[in-house]
Amino acid sequence: MSVTATETDLAQRVLELVGAGIEAEVTVERQALALTRFAGSYIHQNVADEVTGVRLRLHADGRTASASTTVVDGLEDLVRRTVASMRLAPADPTWPGLAPAEALSFGGNLDEETAAASPDDRAARVRAFVAQGEGLETAGYCRTSSARIVYANSAGQHLAAARSAAAMDGIARTSTSDGLARLAAVRIGDIDGAVLGARAAAKARAGQDPVELPPGRYEVVLEAAAVADVLQMLAMYGFNAKMVLDRQSFLQVGEAQFDAAVTLVEDPGQPDATATPFDAEGTPRRRVVLVDEGVSAAVVHDRRTAARAGNGASSTGHAIPGGASFGAIPSSLRLLPSAGAAPAEVDGPAADSTVAALVAGVERGLLVTDNHYTRVLDPRTLVVTGLTRNGVWLIEDGVITTPVRNFRFTQSYPQALGPGAVLGVGSHAVEMPGPWMETGFVAPAVRLASWNYTGGASG
Repeated sequence: MSVTATETDLAQRVLELVGAGIEAEVTVERQALALTRFAGSYIHQNVADEVTGVRLRLHADGRTASASTTVVDGLEDLVRRTVASMRLAPADPTWPGLAPAEALSFGGNLDEETAAASPDDRAARVRAFVAQGEGLETAGYCRTSSARIVYANSAGQHLAAARSAAAMDGIARTSTSDGLARLAAVRIGDIDGAVLGARAAAKARAGQDPVELPPGRYEVVLEAAAVADVLQMLAMYGFNAKMVLDRQSFLQVGEAQFDAAVTLVEDPGQPDATATPFDAEGTPRRRVVLVDEGVSAAVVHDRRTAARAGNGASSTGHAIPGGASFGAIPSSLRLLPSAGAAPAEVDGPAADSTVAALVAGVERGLLVTDNHYTRVLDPRTLVVTGLTRNGVWLIEDGVITTPVRNFRFTQSYPQALGPGAVLGVGSHAVEMPGPWMETGFVAPAVRLASWNYTGGASG
């Protein structure tokens, strides 16, 4: 699935319809999404959708308006109603102008096998997942997606790219426990349903008949799924330049706000990145070191926040559609793993040998598979509340001993990763699906000195 003349022709047609005297930008995206869902250890839904979307933004006489359509033979109407909206829109004093012409360094990560994946390809992975349960009830999904995208504006910028992604997320269940396995990748060939199913089943069996522990602060080993939730919150509320400029973020660039073991990099150019290589404003996405060995080093910008920040700031290519009120968001945030040997599969609830190595250093604490239903209580300190899910175990003297019932937590994420708080970072990072199709979070497991659990099953 490569970018074809069709998307380019549509984009140019829209610009021609807008005509002179108006600043205009248009994005044409043809996206294919397919999803195979299973529950009760049976596939119960297989859906697929292929849609071409056209997104238009106009600016003239100090006013801005945006609109979109999926009706490609209704482009005249799209332009007409966007112009009409612009004439009635309030003044836009922070309009930063259109992105200038700038070439892409790469055209995105596209795997043709993933783009052409069939229901049978996804069902085979589901079948392998279910088989590893060996009688346990299983549920989840396998999905594939691909897109070709063209951006053009009246300032001469023209970009084209293509991308693909695959993901599998499933649980195995006993009468008293759930076990999770989750993975995202550019290529469906990297999604092994048997490996994921075996991991979920092992966790479910090891989590049966959990005991309740009292709330309190515990040393923890967070597996990659839980770490990905931390990265997502940091991306949206921490390294977003608008949040920083509005003083709603904890971030202080240049200060050692994190443990020295923490290096966070936004790097959509990596071969495992599922992000589009340019943003909604037509700016190529850039590699940004956000935290360098514990020191807060940078934020991501769109064109508005870069203009507002001044001092030579420029867009890093992280504008999102309709994001003027929210700001820029990293699309491929990764916590760099520590140096170490390649992981091996291990028995029991630990995901792999690199997780087991972190567990071995814990005198008394918890192994946590996943954080769930997390919500921000205070963006300024990034205090988040949520629940553990899909497997928690007590660790005693470096050994996983007892399954534990779920907790509610209330925890400042930056504080949990602060100086002296990170006792270990795993040597194996994997990509977890993000909240949007073109985002992902690459995370190893981490060992943290303290996590604040504020409630248990009894309240």
